Amino acid sequence: MKKGLIAAGLLVSLSGTAQDVSTYTPGTMGEGVVYYLPKTEIELQIIATKVVYTPGEFCQYADRYLRLTGISSQPEEHWEINSIKVNSIGIPDPDNAYAVKLKDKSAASQVELTPEGIIKAINTTSPIEKAPVTKVADTAKKRIDPRSFMTEEILIAGSTAKMAELVAKEIYNIRESKNSLTRGQADYMPKDGAALKLMLDNLDEQEQAMMQMFAGTTDRTEKSFTIRIKPEAGMKEKVAFRFSKKLGMLDADNLSGEPYYISIINQETLPPVDPKGKEKKKMDGVIYNIPGKAQVTVFTPNKRYFDGELPVTQFGTTECLVDNLFNKKVNTRVIFNPNTGGIVKIDKD
Repeated sequence: MKKGLIAAGLLVSLSGTAQDVSTYTPGTMGEGVVYYLPKTEIELQIIATKVVYTPGEFCQYADRYLRLTGISSQPEEHWEINSIKVNSIGIPDPDNAYAVKLKDKSAASQVELTPEGIIKAINTTSPIEKAPVTKVADTAKKRIDPRSFMTEEILIAGSTAKMAELVAKEIYNIRESKNSLTRGQADYMPKDGAALKLMLDNLDEQEQAMMQMFAGTTDRTEKSFTIRIKPEAGMKEKVAFRFSKKLGMLDADNLSGEPYYISIINQETLPPVDPKGKEKKKMDGVIYNIPGKAQVTVFTPNKRYFDGELPVTQFGTTECLVDNLFNKKVNTRVIFNPNTGGIVKIDKD
């Protein structure tokens, strides 16, 4: 077993011609390369956002001085689901491990495996697949201290109400300065467009910092969560996970959150396999998967997040590439899908 797995992820050189493929069981491998066929798990990738609202120091004066209504004086934290992506993922199937045994004059000289030991290619190199990158945003910014823009008059004010009044006046002064600059009516106009932009940006920064003292701040932080589901025939309305606006992502058995369901329905596009016939079938060649298909739905009572058809190897069958494809007269190259174990491409010359 160890000898076969050491070859995982590499091009393993084989020498000789016809091959003999047999089901692998510990202690009976012999010489050759052990590979796994994959089985399917349904992967849910959930992107959720944590929203944190912090009230401003002068929130109770927002309406009086700036006519800002609906400003809360209470801090708040909640979660939102942005998206749910669903894919078929292949993992090594310990019940479908095979040993490629060598005989003399074999033309199958290279076998490529994934790091987990799943077959990827024979006599060629599979294309390099870039792992999908999920960008998770964090919109929480390093905030500027509004007090750094306060005048001496504001800082020595005797009460919070007086400070709020003076800060509001400063905000109105900043807005007047911006209007004068954009209209070309300022006493000291910048010499060029770049200088004008710099001045306007600085004024915007000051205004936003001071406005936060009334309107408060809202930080949004995205996080990614991954859940794997093992498909079963006739899986209907299984709770995949739960979600709470207060607590965020929760396990399926945590009743504190709203359930999110998954249904996996076998499409039965392939005829059922006769177990007795499969036992009698002689497997002389490279065993591969013909995956079945499933209709997968992820939903809540109020919304459907995913509804599509995905390959599921457990709903399919296995076949073999006959020995004659790998003789010296024919140079056969095969690329497999490591997620399904099916053939992606086969060439010969």
